[in-house]
Amino acid sequence: MIASLFQLPDELIISTLAQAFPCREAQIRALATLLCQPTAAPCRNLVVYGTEATGKTAITSALLARLADQDNDNEPPNLRYAIVSSPECITARHLYETVVAKVAVALEWTDSPSRCESLSQLHVELCKMLKYPSRPPGFRFVLVLDAIDRQREAPHTLLPALARLSEIIPCLTTVFIVTAPAPNLLLISSVPHLHFPTYIKPEFVAILSARSPPGPNPLPNATPQETADLWARFVAAVHDALARAACRTLPALSHSCTTLWPRFTSPVLAGTHSAKEFSKLLVAARLLFHDDRLLDPGVLAIPPSQPTSKAAGAPPPRPPPSAETKPSSAPAAPPPVPSTPSRSAPTTPATPAAALTTTTGAGAGPALARLLPTTARHLLLAAYLASHNPARHDLTLFSTHHHGRRRRRGGLSVSGGGRGGSRAAAANKHKKIARKLLGAHAFVLERMLAIFEAVRGEWGDGKDGVEVPSDGDVGMAIATLASLRLLVKVGGGSGGSGDMMDSGGKWRVNVGWEVIRGLGRAAGVEIEEWLIE
Repeated sequence: MIASLFQLPDELIISTLAQAFPCREAQIRALATLLCQPTAAPCRNLVVYGTEATGKTAITSALLARLADQDNDNEPPNLRYAIVSSPECITARHLYETVVAKVAVALEWTDSPSRCESLSQLHVELCKMLKYPSRPPGFRFVLVLDAIDRQREAPHTLLPALARLSEIIPCLTTVFIVTAPAPNLLLISSVPHLHFPTYIKPEFVAILSARSPPGPNPLPNATPQETADLWARFVAAVHDALARAACRTLPALSHSCTTLWPRFTSPVLAGTHSAKEFSKLLVAARLLFHDDRLLDPGVLAIPPSQPTSKAAGAPPPRPPPSAETKPSSAPAAPPPVPSTPSRSAPTTPATPAAALTTTTGAGAGPALARLLPTTARHLLLAAYLASHNPARHDLTLFSTHHHGRRRRRGGLSVSGGGRGGSRAAAANKHKKIARKLLGAHAFVLERMLAIFEAVRGEWGDGKDGVEVPSDGDVGMAIATLASLRLLVKVGGGSGGSGDMMDSGGKWRVNVGWEVIRGLGRAAGVEIEEWLIE
């Protein structure tokens, strides 16, 4: 009986890698078949592609290391490899010399390679090390070019020329790891492509559930099985809440789970909940899944939590004198009075959710003021006024043509024909809800810009009456607010154009009253004076 010439790699190697990289067994088998000895199906060029953090480089490196270290009856290994990270190479010449240097190290080449400044010299140097020396039968060398599509200063002939290397050197296999290959990438037909698809939710949960949760394992008053079940359900909840917004890749999701797990299980450590009460734990920590500042504190800094003495329903602290003082032309602002108990500080700051509430209330405005430039802050305040004030009052609030000064704190005085009219007006006034407590209305971009131009002179006055110059372009400031989702476009202009600066486009402010009040006070503006009651 004639033995089969086609032999797959050792099954032990594949099974070991499949356990180390779950949900990637099909890709591991395909790579092992295409990169193994001639007894399998070796190829000259291979394109491995997929989005970020799908295991392309890690699996390729681990598989080549296992294939090169496998036992061959004390003979020299028939497989050698070199991995070159293209983004680390500054120029194309740097890439050529890095390839030659790593191939020399992998082959234990004794002669020092010469300078390599072009593709032709690269071909010559690789032929000296791979083609002309005598090699054992079945010898193959695998050259892996990681992220070659992000190579800097790459000539347009780089990839086709590297793909032609295997035609000159028969024992060479070149692996191109890219993100999204273009059609006819290598200008060669019949090049195998291996796709590493993006992980889906069951795969995310399976990969992270195989790891042990951070912190004490198991949790106090919980068995290891209960801890493992709680960890798996927690990973699924984090994926549902943050996968589309903050953690689309496996490393980002793993970082999110590691960051949120101690806060999520703090009630279990405190003894108020058990590991089996997942629904109650999820409700207690629901605010953790709404705030991205815990996941990336380097971008949005978390203000320090409030002291416990201020949490028992105490009024918010008065702002510093510099934030309350106004120019001599403006009336003094009354001290802020919280309208509803829900706007006061939380009553239980011991829990992580309560500590997070203190950072999203009164402290969010000054924190946002530190992040935004002056023009963007004033535009956001103007957008809030345009979204909460009726358009019919703009002339009274922002124009000085008829009155000589702006009439604020309610703008129009409501009066009737006599005492009865005054009583009816007062009764109707008590029936109305403050506009700052209502939802934001859509406004036209042209109206917001008009309000901004009307108030920027007064809002930009310094202590000595010297106007502070704006520190940014208006269009750039609007684009910044839109990218941060502080302003949301809700409709196009009359012509249906998608231009962001279309004067007829409709927008809506996406921040609440507490944030706007803190932002205004940080800029020295009492926003209540500009609202129609």
